[in-house]
Amino acid sequence: MKAPSNARENLGLGLKPGDPHYRAYVGPPEDYDLIAAMTFNLLTTLGLRQHHSLLDIGCGSLRIGRLLIPYLNRGKYFGIEPAEWLLAEGIKQELGETVVQTKRPTFFFTDSPEAVGQAKVSFDFALAQSIFSHCGLDLIKGWLSAVSRSLAQDGALVATFLPGDEDSLRKGWIYPECVNYRPATLERAAADVNLRFEILDWKHPRQTWALFAAPKFDSTWFENTPLTWNAALERAISQKLQSIEHP
Repeated sequence: MKAPSNARENLGLGLKPGDPHYRAYVGPPEDYDLIAAMTFNLLTTLGLRQHHSLLDIGCGSLRIGRLLIPYLNRGKYFGIEPAEWLLAEGIKQELGETVVQTKRPTFFFTDSPEAVGQAKVSFDFALAQSIFSHCGLDLIKGWLSAVSRSLAQDGALVATFLPGDEDSLRKGWIYPECVNYRPATLERAAADVNLRFEILDWKHPRQTWALFAAPKFDSTWFENTPLTWNAALERAISQKLQSIEHP
């Protein structure tokens, strides 16, 4: 069943990625809800809780921010986005000023990785969904370096990329065009800044999820077990019981 014509226009349905509409600009508008749900589920499965601090790189029109900002405690969401109009539309159309006033997210209007350090926060999680798939390797390395300096020792960056047999030689920001990288190349870039690289078994419509983990981030629980909500919840319950039995 198709949405009514006015709803299709308001939601940008039928527009191309990169078109000047707040939903279409960040990707296929038909997937706007799906990408948000997929990302939120991954983060919470990996352990994101309301008291954690999170950095959203390229937060755009708050496709995932509209779920994360209400979920996280006041002042725990940080977004980086160079396009002020895009973020303003996301607040207006998806989140609302009341939520912004209540939750007090912090936004940096820039495309520079140096903004990560300006937050002066030790982040538990960082997110770069559909960012590295449009970045030259120089820019990816810049983001990894900046994030690594601001991650908690048990924190992690989760990001998507497009695997390929060869590495793109392009530089800077390439959107809406896409670029590919060999996983081994990203693994080396991560190791250069003391991050551990892992491919995550978490389905994405077009890209591949990867983990860039700080030294003390625990990913051992899904080494031999599927990365699922059920497995994550069983682990959380087990840890809670252990803390009760051995305070």
